[in-house]
Amino acid sequence: MDRRGFVRSMAFAATAGMFSGCYRRPSRTSVLHYGNGCRLAPVLLSPDREIRTVVGLRPFRPSGFVVRGEKLGEKLIIHNYGHGGAGITLSWGTSQLATALLPTERPGSVAVLGCGAVGLATARLLQERGLRVTIYASDLPPNTTSNVAGGQWFPFDVFDPGKQTPLFMEQFMKATEFSYRRYQTLVGARYGVRWLRNYSLSNHMFDETGFEGKQGPIRNFLPELRDLSESEHPFSGYRFVRQYDTMFIEPPTYLNAVLTDFRLAGGSVKVMHFDHASQLQELPETVIFNCSGLGARALFSDQDLTPVKGQLTVLLPQPEVEYAAFTEDLYMFPRTDGILLGGTFEIGEWSLTVNETAKSRILNGHRDLFGTFRGCRPS
Repeated sequence: MDRRGFVRSMAFAATAGMFSGCYRRPSRTSVLHYGNGCRLAPVLLSPDREIRTVVGLRPFRPSGFVVRGEKLGEKLIIHNYGHGGAGITLSWGTSQLATALLPTERPGSVAVLGCGAVGLATARLLQERGLRVTIYASDLPPNTTSNVAGGQWFPFDVFDPGKQTPLFMEQFMKATEFSYRRYQTLVGARYGVRWLRNYSLSNHMFDETGFEGKQGPIRNFLPELRDLSESEHPFSGYRFVRQYDTMFIEPPTYLNAVLTDFRLAGGSVKVMHFDHASQLQELPETVIFNCSGLGARALFSDQDLTPVKGQLTVLLPQPEVEYAAFTEDLYMFPRTDGILLGGTFEIGEWSLTVNETAKSRILNGHRDLFGTFRGCRPS
């Protein structure tokens, strides 16, 4: 299943029951251009603009992420993993839920397993509670799965519709809201967070109770949501075009900034790999936050946790491209380090090798999308 098809299938009923014209060349700020999309710049696609293709494995659980505590010998393990394609998006929210599980008699120091977006958010929230924190991780930025993420703030690919519980959905909505508010405090160049216009393109009517819907569960987190007429956008061949704004997080900038904050606040980082949960007994901390992502499958024998392979081809940066675009099986994210083109959603695939067939599909699809930009008259 592709990314857009997955998002469109996540209906609220399930969860709650659950050019040609001119364009200007702007500066790289978080200024949004309201109104219609006639001034959008097309993405330039040619082989000599390709700079890399990256692959990452999303830690996906059909029933959703895990935030809970369990005793393991003398240790209290507080789990915070299994975020699917929304690790960056939900990191602050699930970390808030996880840190709320601290015992009443708080320890002076705690451990965090993992140094991706979830581990760093957990560590920072623990520091804000006055605790001494040590991160134990086998990989640090820029070598984490979070570094490979596209960075759109949107809680997609988190669970399979119909397999989540009411308790999970309560956690999901709380985590979504907290993360949404927290990221707004980080908007700016230092953290690489900005607001961006999104265009969702389809030949089918939008599910108004789905995640992009006007009555959907995250409607309050999608400002400026409205449908565009044919005269308001340059995307030819699509009957339905919907816009909304989301935050975008640039992982290289963001992760480095949060890791710097953690260290400046007195945090310690130790590069260490754990093969078995029994090895955690050797740590000096009695409370351990498990933010190990896909590593939790082997470390804590969670067989429901499965990899979902994602692949992005990156083109040279285009500062004039100030929007994101999605179709049923394609998406484009603009970042300062390049134009990201996706995507793939290969469930159960462990390989980190580039899928050349998928790469060709992604490039050809985007070439068709942006090669057919038509003129429209801006208001």
